[in-house]
Amino acid sequence: MASSDDAQMDVDRPSARPSPSTSRRRITNTSERRASSLPPKPPQLHDAHVGYVYDSRMMTHTCISGHPEQPDRIRRIYEAFQHAGLVAQMRALPIRPAARDEVLLVHSETLWDKVMAIGDMSTQDIVDSEAYYQDLSLYVSPSTPEAARLSCGGVIEATLAVAKGTVKRSFAIVRPPGHHSEPDEHMGFCFFNNVSVAVKVTQQLTSIKKVLILDWYASSLPPLLVLTVWTPPGTFTMRAFYDDPSVLYISLHRYDNGTYYPNGPFGSMISCGDGPGLGYSVNIPWPGKGMGDADYIHAFQSIVMPIAMEFAPELVIISAGFDAAKGDDLGECEVTPAGYAHMTHMLSGLANGKLVVALEGGYCLDAISTSATAVARVVLGEAPPELPPMTASEVATETVWQVAMQQSKYWKSVVPKTCEPRDEIQDMTFSIPELLKAHRQDYLFKQFNMLQIPFVNKEMTDRFYSQVTCTPDIMENDTLVVFVHEFGNLRVELESALLCNLHEEHSYMVDFSKQLIERVTSSGYALLDVNLYPKPVTMTGPRSRNREIKDWSHDVMVYLWDNYIQLTDARKIALIGHGPGCAAIMSLLQNRAISSMRSVRAVVQVVGSYNVPAAPRDIPELSHWYAYHSMVVVPDGHRFLTGTKILQRHGKIVVSEESKPILLITKHLTQICNFIDKRLLRDKSEAPTNGA
Repeated sequence: MASSDDAQMDVDRPSARPSPSTSRRRITNTSERRASSLPPKPPQLHDAHVGYVYDSRMMTHTCISGHPEQPDRIRRIYEAFQHAGLVAQMRALPIRPAARDEVLLVHSETLWDKVMAIGDMSTQDIVDSEAYYQDLSLYVSPSTPEAARLSCGGVIEATLAVAKGTVKRSFAIVRPPGHHSEPDEHMGFCFFNNVSVAVKVTQQLTSIKKVLILDWYASSLPPLLVLTVWTPPGTFTMRAFYDDPSVLYISLHRYDNGTYYPNGPFGSMISCGDGPGLGYSVNIPWPGKGMGDADYIHAFQSIVMPIAMEFAPELVIISAGFDAAKGDDLGECEVTPAGYAHMTHMLSGLANGKLVVALEGGYCLDAISTSATAVARVVLGEAPPELPPMTASEVATETVWQVAMQQSKYWKSVVPKTCEPRDEIQDMTFSIPELLKAHRQDYLFKQFNMLQIPFVNKEMTDRFYSQVTCTPDIMENDTLVVFVHEFGNLRVELESALLCNLHEEHSYMVDFSKQLIERVTSSGYALLDVNLYPKPVTMTGPRSRNREIKDWSHDVMVYLWDNYIQLTDARKIALIGHGPGCAAIMSLLQNRAISSMRSVRAVVQVVGSYNVPAAPRDIPELSHWYAYHSMVVVPDGHRFLTGTKILQRHGKIVVSEESKPILLITKHLTQICNFIDKRLLRDKSEAPTNGA
């Protein structure tokens, strides 16, 4: 182990505790429990191919002072179905409370106990706790536990009925909604994550394994984490399956650069899953309000349906929140009932027609009832109404194109060229990243006399030309710092949010590396600067589905190690990774373990909001070596901090109050440089070889 001063954690708050591993739980006695908890009203008995669940007991969850998530939401929808004659064409499916062991497939016992305890609260308890629940965007009443269990159980039954073939499709008219609920916390009007629980139960009790969850709710739905990890704040439906390739999660939502509820980086277009689930989380984050039918349908045709068809689900579940509907003051979008109908129609052609619609949010009673009715008509087999001629907005086409660029790394069916915004002057333009890269290369040359590293490999040249530079003393200096990062941030001010015109004089690039480079060069160390942001290159040969940026990062780091770093006189090397550069460094260490342990004295990872790459485990010597030589800088609240065993495999852990990734390296620059200096200047014989 490292010495106490090296292994300590710089934490000024109680350490986060890991959530229980709920994903491995099993449920038992389901059929017996279901039979004993049927609602008092018997189901209709006929041969309808579409089912629904509804129970007025869910309306008992009320707020005496009024609230957007009101009981009348489900009543108005049910009455609209009746008035349109839809209920008569559907089969009433049994609805019952979700059982504890079902809920614990997704949530912790702590959350279950918290929700159940609400039923024992007195009127005074509810009044006294009002501020606490308001902070979580919740209200409670003594009937809340029953309503939450019925809502969750209703979605379970609606899903099982379709999975088992009892009905072809189903519509769950339930409340409170579920998709903002976290493993350990109820939040955002939600108590249990209905759809996540229903998918877990269905995968256990039926032959259905591959599920598509499509969420068109306006609130952003961040990418999913492993169930044993929790990072607040965030919405959990995507998190429940973030590393699970059996569930494809697609979300269209307002993102507003991470400022729209529930806020934060999760739900951005780069939130694509993790591990075996990489690529199975698809986020289409609208940059603002006002998105309408043309925008959503453009996204469906360009992103949603191509990916869904390539995935080929066995079951489709729509997390049907209607706060993006025209007239809803919370979502502030413009989707019409006809727009929802067309999206439902496209999804109903998947999975041999097996479709479940589960109500989530939506708070304008007129909008939610008319939109839900339009969806139900399509679920029953009606054709969607005709739409007028329309064109997606420039903001939407730009967003969809950027999502296509991201998702094309994982899905062959997504072709960015087909949804690229049209530009009559495209042949006469240079991309902003290329201009800024050229500027940075010029700046490094003039300021630090840094030179470009050439590549012999054509593929490397195409991807990384002008992006790897070094100080002139790299070959003869015995001390070398390798800084691996992606591009700096571009800060711009818009004249028009609709047209995206820039206030050029108020726009600038933030290059967090300037101070670090100054410190390294002033210390007399040689520097190798590696910008991992690759140039877009058209693939002409066979293409692997999982060929993504980190693969190029691995390739370029191994190339630089074998063809440059190993040939220098450097015998004391420090590796610094920022953001995606951390994964590239860890991949290099794994693949060049013996040679790296001989010369690398320090490994610094400034991870920001990215995942912390796993510490080496396959090679015991490398694992012990890494524990002594490593330093990790993470923002407070990072999900990495919830894994005690994970923490023990890394060396010095610095937990920062700074949440912005671009500022982490400047805020902790002194600590980073002191750590590197201490490791580089220490005689090699002083460093333990077994981590002691």
